[in-house]
Amino acid sequence: MSQEFRCDCPVTSAIDILGDKWMLIIIKQMLIEEMQTFKEFTESDEAVSTSILTLKLKCLESYGLLERKNHPSNKKTKLYHLTDKGLSLAPVVVDLAIWSDQNLREFNPIMRQTDELEFMKSNREDAIEALKKNYKEKLSTT
Repeated sequence: MSQEFRCDCPVTSAIDILGDKWMLIIIKQMLIEEMQTFKEFTESDEAVSTSILTLKLKCLESYGLLERKNHPSNKKTKLYHLTDKGLSLAPVVVDLAIWSDQNLREFNPIMRQTDELEFMKSNREDAIEALKKNYKEKLSTT
């Protein structure tokens, strides 16, 4: 998948890839909600359409943010896993959660208030490391 980058700015270049409505949601679903299969993504609260999901997963794979493998017990089912490059977006996901809680809660009063979010807010670095560690541990069992 070839991406046209609009300029030489590193922030804009990242937004060219990740600024789409679905890209960080998919990464968040993998990292925090432990989603791995196409079916899990389509049945999530965010309700991404199958055509958009297919396109976004291929794009994330083409940039090395995730990899697709056969399920060990069902060759028809594909498992999607974050690569180290994808996992390196954990700080971005945590920072977005913290920022959203601090700045958007008044506009979205149904926003979840979880222990995990409180942990992120109280100890950002430990929360990031815990997310990465938990993801890698979960990955090693699949």
